Amino acid sequence: MTSEAAITPSKSPLQNPGYKDFYWLRSFVAGGVASCCAKTTIAPLDRIKILLQAQNVHYRHLGVLATVFAVKKNEGFLGLYKGNGAMMVRIFPYGAIQFMAFDKYKKLLRVKIGKSEHVHRLMAGSMAGITAVICTYPLDMVRARLAFQVKGELGYNGIIHTFKTIYTKEGGFRGYYRGLLPTVVGMAPYAGFSFFTFETLKTTGLRHFPELLGKPSSDNPDVLVLKTPASLLCGGIAGAIAQTISTMFQTLKYVYKQHGVRRGIYRGLSLNYIRCIPSQAVAFTTYEFMRQVLHLNKTA
Repeated sequence: MTSEAAITPSKSPLQNPGYKDFYWLRSFVAGGVASCCAKTTIAPLDRIKILLQAQNVHYRHLGVLATVFAVKKNEGFLGLYKGNGAMMVRIFPYGAIQFMAFDKYKKLLRVKIGKSEHVHRLMAGSMAGITAVICTYPLDMVRARLAFQVKGELGYNGIIHTFKTIYTKEGGFRGYYRGLLPTVVGMAPYAGFSFFTFETLKTTGLRHFPELLGKPSSDNPDVLVLKTPASLLCGGIAGAIAQTISTMFQTLKYVYKQHGVRRGIYRGLSLNYIRCIPSQAVAFTTYEFMRQVLHLNKTA
């Protein structure tokens, strides 16, 4: 996510053609690291969310906080991070593909449909989210299966065994993509508005308050980037707005008829806020930091 404040950088050894050839790889790594940091930050909440949403018999009668203490008591502190190893296997390529695809789609859309930055961001974010979901959905399914297990009731013995079990017992390759469509439908607006909001807040802040919110990039002084607190704030706001809008797209008509607004459409939204706000804040901030570490602003 290159700042619109960027201007032509000065010459550097990092700008030679051979180094530019690895831009995609450095962008891939930056997105992967950012997503791993973000998901590790909220891993316990992800485990609790899976246990409660899937109505696990051991915890379905408990609230969020009570489930946290129960898991820690029954499975130890590391029980809160159960399935996180599988999550990292999935989230690194997911985040890498999503962030890299966002940059690629945004540049492509700028060429195809003109200079409407708001449209570019929203469409590119949605397309990047869909691309990442399709590419990594089997890994997400495996992670969910492992996270849903509780101590003493192990049906899967690690990532490889889970892959084999799903393939042999759930319809082969198609079994890995069961439930893909609802995930894509939910991800498109979430990713779209998440990237759109962060990019809009970032460029607006740097344009109007460059000294207060911005600083020169460590790898290219000609590129202005957000200071860490500002980046965390923009990322958190992006996550909150994206989560709210995304929720509205999911089974809106049916849930409204069955349960109304407060107890239906927005049920569980508070937990999602607790998860997504720090997650998006850490993700965008880490990605901006990794862009500097991997000299992505040099070849922006």
